[in-house]
Amino acid sequence: MQHKVIFIMGVSGSGKTTIGEGLSARTGFEFYDADNFHTTLNVAKMKAGTPLTDEDRWPWLDNIHQFVKEKIKTANIIIVCSALKQVYREILSDGIEGSCIWIFLSGDYDTILSRLNNRKGHYMPATLLQSQFDALEVPANATAIDIHMTPGEIIDDILLKIADVKNN
Repeated sequence: MQHKVIFIMGVSGSGKTTIGEGLSARTGFEFYDADNFHTTLNVAKMKAGTPLTDEDRWPWLDNIHQFVKEKIKTANIIIVCSALKQVYREILSDGIEGSCIWIFLSGDYDTILSRLNNRKGHYMPATLLQSQFDALEVPANATAIDIHMTPGEIIDDILLKIADVKNN
């Protein structure tokens, strides 16, 4: 039996990790952060304020995809990943499209910039936020969730919209 993967996507600072961890606690799905799949070179570039190129991202996306394909053989999982472009989402879901659920955490630049400016301990500087918005291709095949709600309300909203998946 192939299980489900919930991809929670959006720009840096949209709340992916907070929502993913909370959703994991509520559903029992295993939680994984795509940031942990970046190479040390990619992390160093971002820390230095240099946006990643597509060439930087291809191996990262391939690693996540291979991981997801293996994990969903045995468990339902949640992956938080920026997945800003349609081509990235296609790579991540290649061959497992029927097992993928996409959640897009949608918010405006000023709200997210404020969050990034108040965030501690993350390598992604607020100076790269505009490059993320520039790269963002709003997904047509995702459930869009407004980030202006509380984390609990966001998780409740997601659970309502994917109720059939939660019970599988």
